[in-house]
Amino acid sequence: MPNRVFKLPMRSRLAITFAVLLIALSVSEEPARSAASFYEGKTIRIIVGTSPGGGYDTYTRLIARHWSKHIPGNPGIVVDNMPGAGGLVSANHLFKVAKPDGLTIGHFVGGQFLQQLLGKPGIEFDALKFEYIGVPAQDNFVFSVAKTTGITGIEQWLASKTSVKFGAIAAGDGTYDTPKVAEVALGLPIQVVSGYKGTAPIRLAFNSGEVSGLSNSWQSLRSTWRKELETGEVVVVLQLSAKPHPDLPKVPLAVNLAKTDEARKLIQAVAQAHGAAVRPYVQPPGTPKDRVEILRTSFMAAVKDPELLKEAAKANLEINPGSGEDLERNVKELLRLDPVLVTRLKEILK
Repeated sequence: MPNRVFKLPMRSRLAITFAVLLIALSVSEEPARSAASFYEGKTIRIIVGTSPGGGYDTYTRLIARHWSKHIPGNPGIVVDNMPGAGGLVSANHLFKVAKPDGLTIGHFVGGQFLQQLLGKPGIEFDALKFEYIGVPAQDNFVFSVAKTTGITGIEQWLASKTSVKFGAIAAGDGTYDTPKVAEVALGLPIQVVSGYKGTAPIRLAFNSGEVSGLSNSWQSLRSTWRKELETGEVVVVLQLSAKPHPDLPKVPLAVNLAKTDEARKLIQAVAQAHGAAVRPYVQPPGTPKDRVEILRTSFMAAVKDPELLKEAAKANLEINPGSGEDLERNVKELLRLDPVLVTRLKEILK
């Protein structure tokens, strides 16, 4: 007896196909719904790796005021400070201690990623294993000196050989790494005084005459050192970044003053470490991917929120965000630095 092929009527086939699609969509949306409902009634803790009053703290408290409304479930958000070793204490805590449940976010100095590459003692994290949320701004580091030093420009400073004490936090922080590299690459007469808990304590030391200079991001300086800039007590003389900031078209770039190829590459490496990846918001390894994705999406929505941007403008805070995907890519690129440069930087950033 020949085999017969039975065909369902067209209407039945369409009904079955539609049902299968509904089931597939329901299954694919279930993790997203689960993560969204997870945040309802919860509290997210953001750990800032520097002291209150500095740029990292200022950015975080601004973002915290607007982030929740973009997260499904509208969780509460609290900000805690865990200063120490240029953010190393908080980075280690996030990696080793914090639960990977989507409720803890770290914000420390991204220069610590370079320190991992350099084999800095005390580093207990692996940057490749963090979950990356994004950055609110991509920094341009500048060198500023007190008006009382009599220094008005970088060429004059180099010619005068006037030694200036620069306040710094610790290796891995831009306040330390950028002046140490400029000292070697450009021959700048700088004496780096480290050990401060953040740029706010350095500002107090600057105002008391304990130190006379600071290398800090322009994004932080123009907000947290606003009074000193407006009164002319601080003079910006140099930029150590990939490109000049639009606010500072006449302030020279360090890379253009380098006399050797090695000096140029050293400056470029540190500019990369303290540029696009220097203000990272990250989560512990193993955080569920659906929760990471919710926080990535909501973070970018928050930093583009008109109310946040209005508040940032009043505080003179620059918002120039980067996504979690871009941040992760920048960190991986940094960790592939030329081994010859790594060896040289180890000698400089001791």
